[in-house]
Amino acid sequence: MSEMKTSLEVIAPSVEEAIAQGVEELGLPEEELEVEVLDEGSKGFLGLGTRQVRVRLTVRFQEPPKEIPQYEEPPQDEEAPEMDDEEAVRIAHETIEELLNRMGIKANVAAQWGELEPPGRIRPLLIDIRGDDLSILIGRRGETLSALQYITRLIVGKELKRPVAVVIDIEGYRARREGQLRRLARKIAEQAIETGRTMNLEPMPANERRIIHVELKDNPKVETLSIGEGNRRKVTVVPLQE
Repeated sequence: MSEMKTSLEVIAPSVEEAIAQGVEELGLPEEELEVEVLDEGSKGFLGLGTRQVRVRLTVRFQEPPKEIPQYEEPPQDEEAPEMDDEEAVRIAHETIEELLNRMGIKANVAAQWGELEPPGRIRPLLIDIRGDDLSILIGRRGETLSALQYITRLIVGKELKRPVAVVIDIEGYRARREGQLRRLARKIAEQAIETGRTMNLEPMPANERRIIHVELKDNPKVETLSIGEGNRRKVTVVPLQE
């Protein structure tokens, strides 16, 4: 059975106008959308009976690579690293610089401990990479970035003999991606409310699903659920009856 994809239906005088409107509403470039013409419309006779076109725009989400496990938050009783653990910062910084050097990529690397949000969670070790044209380190939908982050976690964890939640960002990619996901969450919620139908997003890693949940948690008209297993896990937006 085919799965429902994240989509937006638009009605407009022409297909071109419908696509332009959908691109603006979703905040995504046209190349990241699948276009399906549901109704080509009709000009009618002598201007009577005119029917506008109806187009469905579906967001293309790439499934996270199966060979790269997604990091999940540890149990609440997991011991958090200390803020003054400079050894972990040094090892993470050196690990990234060595990996970039082997890849022949020149970039500036900065590492520091992030803020500890909920009590008992592991504090993230943030690594910021900046330089010229680093898109090769991000990859499509952050695939290469996820791989780099996973490898770094393995190396740093092995050196320290304990898990470290290394989080890598490249040229502000994560902030841009978070903004995109928040806009998408709001649009999908609006569509769920207007149509009264449950909307399923494409599979996402845990950190991206969390962004969707957080963005919609205060919306009294919808609730969000994570369904599925492993790399097929995705967010479902359910409209609530008043």
